[in-house]
This record gives sequence, C-alpha cells and structure tokens, in this order.
Amino acid sequence: MENYTEQLTAKGYIDEAIDPRLDLVQEINRLKKEKNAVILAHYYQDAEIQDIADYIGDSLGLSQEAAKTDAAIIVFAGVHFMAETAKILSPTKKVLLPDLKAGCSLSDSCPPHLFAKFKEQYPDHLVITYVNCTAELKALSDIVCTSSNAVQIVESLPKDQKIIFGPDKNLGDYVKKKTGRDLVLWNGACMVHEIFSQEKIDRLRLQFPDAKFIAHPECEEHILRQADYIGSTTGLLNYTIKDPASTYIVATESGIIHQMQKANPQKTFIPAPPNNACACNDCPHMKLNTLEKLYNAMRFELPEIDLPLDVINRARKPIERMLDISAQFGL
Repeated sequence: MENYTEQLTAKGYIDEAIDPRLDLVQEINRLKKEKNAVILAHYYQDAEIQDIADYIGDSLGLSQEAAKTDAAIIVFAGVHFMAETAKILSPTKKVLLPDLKAGCSLSDSCPPHLFAKFKEQYPDHLVITYVNCTAELKALSDIVCTSSNAVQIVESLPKDQKIIFGPDKNLGDYVKKKTGRDLVLWNGACMVHEIFSQEKIDRLRLQFPDAKFIAHPECEEHILRQADYIGSTTGLLNYTIKDPASTYIVATESGIIHQMQKANPQKTFIPAPPNNACACNDCPHMKLNTLEKLYNAMRFELPEIDLPLDVINRARKPIERMLDISAQFGL
C-alpha cells in the first residue's frame, strides 16, 4: 500500500507543511463547497473531526450514506476498509482517505487467501462477513453484516442454512448465542475490544455502584456476560440517550464518548479500562486521521482509494444484500 507522501509525489505534489495560522475548519468547509465534497466520519474519530463531518455514524449508517450521497467526492474519516466500502457502493465517485495507513487489526487478522482456503472446507455453507474486512474478503462473501444488523441477517436465513461467519469470532459468538444458530467462526478479533480488564471493570463498578456497564459485541464473552446492555456503536449511543441512568462505563473505542457527552451533557461516561497500564481503548488506526491530513486530502484530492472493477462488482452484491435485509427490518 502506498503511503500518503508516495501518492503525493507520484502525482507531482509535495506533502507541504500547513501554515499554523490557517483556520483549518474554515478552509475545510470552503473546500467542501468548492469541490462538492462530503465528509463521512466514524464515531471513533477524534472529536474535532466528528464536529466538522457532514455525517457521523457506525459502519451500517456510513455504508447507507455512502450509497446515497450526491457529492462528487467522499472524504472518509475512518479506516481503509470503510473507504473501500464507500468506493464499492459509489464506484464513479472519488473516495479519499486522509491517511492510507489507517488500517484495522480485525481486517488484518483475516487475509483473503487464507479465508478462501477456509471457505473451501465448507462448500455447503453460506458466507457472512462482518463489514470490518477488506474488499477482497467481501468479494468472497454472500452477505456482509455490521454489528447493528448481524443478528437480524442471520435470523432472516432458513434455519437449516449452514453459515460461515467471519472475521470477528467475538461478534460471531454473540450472534450464535442470540440466534441459537451453529455458526462456523473464523478466528479473528479487534485489538481494541480484546484489551478490557474484567478486574478493573469490577473495581469501577464498586466505585460507581449505580453506573450501567454497556459493551460492544466485539468484546470477549466474559466481558459481555457482565454488561447491562450490549449493542452496536449507534445502539450504545441511543441506549444512553433513552436510559434513565446518569453514569455509564463504556466498553468500546472511546471516540463514541464525544457523541454520548454531546447528547447527554448532564451524564457521566467512563471508558472501560484496559488490562495493560500502557494501553488505552483508542484505536491507533482510527486516530491516524487528523484535521491537518483531512485538509491536505481535500486540497490535493489524495490519497485516493482505487479498487479493481471485478472486485468492486463482486463485493457490491453482498453489501447490497445486507442493505436490502436491513431495510426490511427497518434498520
């Protein structure tokens, strides 16, 4: 994968330093109008990026927005697989990612060539893949899902349908328990959602006995067992808005707390602690994007996401099937 500077150099540009006196928010808004661009940002982005985005959401919402936007340029403040999904759904549009190195540990845990061999062992199984994967992996799938709709998608299939679920084993295990279906799971996981310390969470709950503990289904099973509520990123946000509690311990990437706090300024949100004192529950890939990189991406219209047409065509079908099923469930 070319890095940001290599792409700029190849196009005859230099990755110039930005004048510190420049009002980046004002300049980004100017470029949006000038270039007919839209900024899509995931909940896990830094607060300043969330605040300048045209749309903020989780993987399902971002996919839906990418499919319907009329903008000529999609600037995706997220990670590589998300920008790829936008390109798959809007192949004629220019899709920019502020930092090409913004990858995903879960996506990396499932190389497509190894998954293809895994899939060959179960020729009578339908393949459902979590959206947190490469375009090539989506192209090997029958249906894509997100944490918002994984349970509904599995339940929409005949009960005798055999299913491979990948790449997230924790989300797959959660779906198995919710649906009672016997899924064949790929052994992949997200680094952020596997670092939470049960011991430290227990101590926090003793310190804040009235706090609700809420968790993303990518967390490990022993963490989910203790949760008062389990849901997608959007599900967690909506729960804190509707639920009467005043304090929440949040087991997912800490970026979502910015939106939780904006929606509930009177409430308290505590990031669930990791098991390592040197670690944090921030995704290092998500946090590679900065306001400066976002400005340069719009200024130079680079780095651009590009995919082979055959991959786009094969990967679009399982994504569209997901969107169709989601629409049936009103998701």
